[in-house]
Amino acid sequence: MENVIGSVKKKHSNGSSSEKLKSIKHHERAAYHFEKAAKYHLEAAEHHGAGNHKKASESTVKALGHHCLASESQREDMKHHASKKGD
Repeated sequence: MENVIGSVKKKHSNGSSSEKLKSIKHHERAAYHFEKAAKYHLEAAEHHGAGNHKKASESTVKALGHHCLASESQREDMKHHASKKGD
């Protein structure tokens, strides 16, 4: 993630690079958590297929937790954009 942020910072030297980096960070964090949520949902499906419903439930709870964290990052990015709309 550091390489991505470093390269974006260099490309976008006009304007406030720290503001742009905040937005990038929100998107990267959301993507990370959505990927983790997908992983746990797939894991839950495998456990259900194997008949292990307790493990499937545990994986589902983990997936939902990551989904909540991803949604929080999206909300933070939307608030960030809304606060900059008038600028």
